[in-house]
Amino acid sequence: MPFRIRRHSYAEVGATLSALDSNAVPFPKGFLFGAATAAYQVEGSVDVGGRGVSIWDTFSHTSGKTVNGDTGDIACDHFLRLEEDLDLLAELGVRAYRFSVSWPRVQPTGKGPANPEGLDFYRRVVDGLRARGIVPVLTLYHWDLPQPLQDEGGWPQRDTVSRFAEYAGTVARALGGTVGRWITLNEPWCSAWLGYGSGHHAPGIRDIGKAVAATHHLLLAHGEAVQAIRSAVPAAEVGISLNLTPIRHATDHEDDVAAARRTDGNANRLFLDPVLTGSYPPDMLEHYQGSAPGFAVVRDGDLEVISRPLDFLGINYYTPQTVADEARTAQAMVAGYCVPTAEIDLISSDLHAVPVQRQAFRRTEMGWEVEPAALTELLDRLHQEYPHVPILLTENGAACADYVGQDGSVQDPERIRYLDGHLRAVLQAREAGSDVRGYFVWSLMDNFEWAYGYSKRFGLVWIDYPTRTRIPKDSFRWYAQTVRANALLPTVEATAGFRA
Repeated sequence: MPFRIRRHSYAEVGATLSALDSNAVPFPKGFLFGAATAAYQVEGSVDVGGRGVSIWDTFSHTSGKTVNGDTGDIACDHFLRLEEDLDLLAELGVRAYRFSVSWPRVQPTGKGPANPEGLDFYRRVVDGLRARGIVPVLTLYHWDLPQPLQDEGGWPQRDTVSRFAEYAGTVARALGGTVGRWITLNEPWCSAWLGYGSGHHAPGIRDIGKAVAATHHLLLAHGEAVQAIRSAVPAAEVGISLNLTPIRHATDHEDDVAAARRTDGNANRLFLDPVLTGSYPPDMLEHYQGSAPGFAVVRDGDLEVISRPLDFLGINYYTPQTVADEARTAQAMVAGYCVPTAEIDLISSDLHAVPVQRQAFRRTEMGWEVEPAALTELLDRLHQEYPHVPILLTENGAACADYVGQDGSVQDPERIRYLDGHLRAVLQAREAGSDVRGYFVWSLMDNFEWAYGYSKRFGLVWIDYPTRTRIPKDSFRWYAQTVRANALLPTVEATAGFRA
C-alpha cells in the first residue's frame, strides 16, 4: 500500500507541553540541540559535479566487504534532495546541524585546486541552514579519504597530513565567513583501527603497526587543521570528535583488570592524552613498541601540534564495553557473561582482551548494550581527568528494528527510550560539574551504515531506499518536543499522543 504521512501540528505539541511544563526537566538556556549526518552515508551522487573516488567507494564496491554488497552510490540522495532535508531540519526545530564535507568532492584527488562545484554544494548547505536559523557545525573528515591518497599509502604515511592541512585551509577559506564551529576529524579511532587494524572498514588493511602510525598521523593532521582553520577564520571554534566508551573488567581478577586497562588505553587514552595533555600514554607506547612502523613515525614537535588548544571536545557515545583476559573466557561465562563465538578481531587479539556482554541488558540492533548511566560515568571521568574543556556530545543514538505500519507511521519507542535515557544522563553529568553544552542525535535520517550497508537504521527519519521517500518517525516528533521545550518530559509515555 502507498505510504500515508501525517505531520503533526506543533500547536498540538505545544499545548500538551504547556500542560507538562511544571514536571519537565529543563536544559540550560542556550543548550545546543542538533542532529548529525555524514557525507558518504547520505549524499549519493558519487559521480556528479566532479567528485573524485574515496576509499569507501572502493571498499563498498569490493565483494564481501559490506552487507548485501551495499554501496553509498545513491544513499539517501541528499545531494539532490538538499532542500527537502533542510526543511526536515527546520521542522525538527534543531538549533544546529552537524554535517561533513566530502574530501573527494572538494579535492577529487586529495590535492591541488578545489573543485568549484563541490564547494558550491556546501555553500548551499550552509546558506540553507542559516536561512532557517540553524547553526552549521562542519566536520572536515568523516572517513572518506580520496582513493589516490590511499594509493600513495594513506594515513600511515606522513604526507597525508600535509594534504589534509591543505584541504582544511581550502574549505576554511571558502566557508569560514559563514561557519563558526568546526570539527577536524570524526572518530579517528575508527579510521585508524577499523581501517588499518581489523580491516572491517575502508581501506580494509589488517596491520597493527600501520594502525598505530595512522593514529599518529590522523592526530597530527587534526593539529595542523586546527592551525589552518584558525589562520583562515580567527574567530572559529574548533574541536575534534572522539568515540569514547567506559571499559569495564568482567571480574576483579588482576588479569581481567589489566585487559580492561589495555583496552581503555587503545580506545580512549591513546586519543585523549595526546590531544588534551600533549603526550601518549606510557603503557601504550610500551605495548606497541614492537609494531612497525608504529610510533617510530613520531617526530620532535609533533605532540605540540597535536595538543593545540581546543574550543570544545566532541564526544560520540553509544555503549559501554566489558572485556576479559583472553585466557579467562571460561571464568567470564561462569560470572554470567556472554562470550562471542565469532573469531576475535586482530585488535582484541593484540590486546589479549575478549569483549563480553552482560546477558540481562537490553541491546540495540547493533548488538550494543543500552546503559545511559555509562554516559554519565564517561562524562564524569572526562570532567575529573581532563577538566576545563567544554564538551559537545556530537553523536548519540540507537539502531532499531523500524518498519512502516499500515497507517504510514514509523513507531520507534525503543529509540525514544534510548534518547530520553541518555539525555537524562547528560543532565546528571552536568549536575556533577561536567561542562556539556550540546547534544546531537545520530542520525537525522536512516543512511548507509558503513560495513552494515542499509541493514541498520539509526534515523529520526525513515528512508524508503527504493524511492528515497522520507517519513518522520515517532522519535522525530519526540525530539522536536524536547528541543522546543528545551526540556525533557516527565516520562517517555507522555509522548504517546503524538504518534501519527
